[in-house]
Amino acid sequence: MGEISSDVIRGYNDTMILSILMKEPSYGYEISKQIKSISEEKYVIKETTLYSAFTRMEKNGFIESFVANPDPEGNGKKRTYYRITDTGKQYYLDKCDEWELTKEVVEKFISK
Repeated sequence: MGEISSDVIRGYNDTMILSILMKEPSYGYEISKQIKSISEEKYVIKETTLYSAFTRMEKNGFIESFVANPDPEGNGKKRTYYRITDTGKQYYLDKCDEWELTKEVVEKFISK
């Protein structure tokens, strides 16, 4: 088995994104690269999945977006960055607790 199906992991896309944003604000392409890297390429988030997660989380008050130029000299293209809110931090912590419980339950049914 090489990659995780998006059906299995769907409920935790927001948690993974928020985990990255806990460290610092970031933008879509960088976040998708980090998810791929941290998962050791076992999960590659689709662009449509990523941006629908941004929209949903912004609507729920978990993140906020802002436009900035990554180049300190002001050259280049501006990007939309996302930062986690206090509400988002609490949601992230709640999802981490939920994951521990989920893992505990599912592991009771998994055996090779």
